[in-house]
Amino acid sequence: MLDVNIIRTQPETIRQMLINRNKDTGILDRFLSADSEWRMLTDENNRLRKVRNEVSLQISKLGKGDEKDSKIVEMRDVGEKIKDNDARIAELELIRDDCTLNIPNIPHTSVPVGKDSTENVVIYEKGEKRKFDFAPKQHWEIAESLDIIDFDRGVKVAGSGFYCLKGDGARLERALINFFLDTHIRQGYTEVFPPIVVNKAALTGTGQYPNLKDDMYHIEKDGLFLNPTAEVPVTNLVMDEIFEIDKLPVLYTAYLPSFRREVGKHADTKGIIRVHEFNKVEMVRFVHPDTSYNVLETLRGDAEELISSLKLPYRVLLLCTGDMGFSCSKCYDIELHAPANDVWLEASSCSNFTDFQARRARIKFRPEPHMKSEFIHTLNGSGLALPRTMVAILENYQNRDGTVAVPEVLVKYMGKEIIG
Repeated sequence: MLDVNIIRTQPETIRQMLINRNKDTGILDRFLSADSEWRMLTDENNRLRKVRNEVSLQISKLGKGDEKDSKIVEMRDVGEKIKDNDARIAELELIRDDCTLNIPNIPHTSVPVGKDSTENVVIYEKGEKRKFDFAPKQHWEIAESLDIIDFDRGVKVAGSGFYCLKGDGARLERALINFFLDTHIRQGYTEVFPPIVVNKAALTGTGQYPNLKDDMYHIEKDGLFLNPTAEVPVTNLVMDEIFEIDKLPVLYTAYLPSFRREVGKHADTKGIIRVHEFNKVEMVRFVHPDTSYNVLETLRGDAEELISSLKLPYRVLLLCTGDMGFSCSKCYDIELHAPANDVWLEASSCSNFTDFQARRARIKFRPEPHMKSEFIHTLNGSGLALPRTMVAILENYQNRDGTVAVPEVLVKYMGKEIIG
């Protein structure tokens, strides 16, 4: 969340930010109204408590009589007023908290202003799109003909939007996960394997709750949720912790399955481009605030190394204000090219959240021993999302005879060069 003092002292900056992000500015007006009354009542109660303390001292020195009785009655009235104010202050704090939880992060000055994904900026494109001397097939056609995916049985087990990998399809998925993790470990990340389910506090900490609560699977009986992205459990491993400065930066990587309802979004998308359950390898960094924007470029490079090693064509986009995630201050999307339909598929988002998540999850660092702690900066990136990486491999590495070549870096994990 944002620092309350920033919202209070720079309301027009926040208002313009909300407009640029396609958000209702009414939430700012609601906050300012509640905050103004909260400050007025807090000041009044501070003054009343001071008066009560002073008069109580006077009463203790008075003998029995009308003056003492009068002051006692007066202080009872003051006490009731303080009590009433405290009750209203508590109500106003709930309103303020609700507002701050629903106000997004402030975009960095380098982020382009735009209404939606059509106004994202392509930074560059790398790798040559493959030129075929035959009509390339869609990924689901390739997978079904090779008998490495089973949509019907996935639906039978879990319903629409789920699928089952089998044989070399399952082996390819596992090979990608191992390759991604091994690369990130070499890049300096520590591998973790956190719980797949998360509580509301964790989701609130990284900004998915309440912002995306309707897109998550809720286990109501236990008050838990299936994680919508591995960013949630990995980041919140250090919730409520204070790092010493000599421990920074901290780098984590993790493989986890993640789950999203994708309500109304998957019905018109055939194959595995948009599904309810997807595997992903995640990168999370906890860094000093002075370094976070430079680290974002490094993080993006870590994800790009995976794609370059797989020799897949890709492009990098800088997201505009209207398409950027709720918690992001700056975000790059990395998209893989799928040649069958000549489309770009997002396989990674690399984001700097500044201190936005850290405030919500209370993650801090101490600049010097015995100094007051400060909020850390958090970053995360997908390295990579598996379904769309699988799509890009099947379509880019397909052969005329229906077989699929295994990318060179995956041969040692697969134990073969051809899926056929």
